[in-house]
Amino acid sequence: MSPAAGGGAAAAAAAIAQAIKASGAIVRIEGRDFENLVRRLEDPLVIHSAPGGMFNRKHQYLTSCAGFVFHTRTDAPLTLPHKIPTVSAEKIWTPE
Repeated sequence: MSPAAGGGAAAAAAAIAQAIKASGAIVRIEGRDFENLVRRLEDPLVIHSAPGGMFNRKHQYLTSCAGFVFHTRTDAPLTLPHKIPTVSAEKIWTPE
């Protein structure tokens, strides 16, 4: 590996580490658990990204509760009450 390639890889690793720090604690849960959580929250806000493109074939959802971010991926859209505000996002990225 050339020094330039090694430096690029180190920069990419540092950027990923910084993104993880900035995102806080992300908790992955099943779709039905996400639906139940959102229904119990007093004032929820849900962010949804619909499938699109070659690599994104799942619906993704985010919400926050008690300082944690809850995330789920589902094949079909979740059934959430209409009163819950939902923000459509072009893409949701979470560290793997």
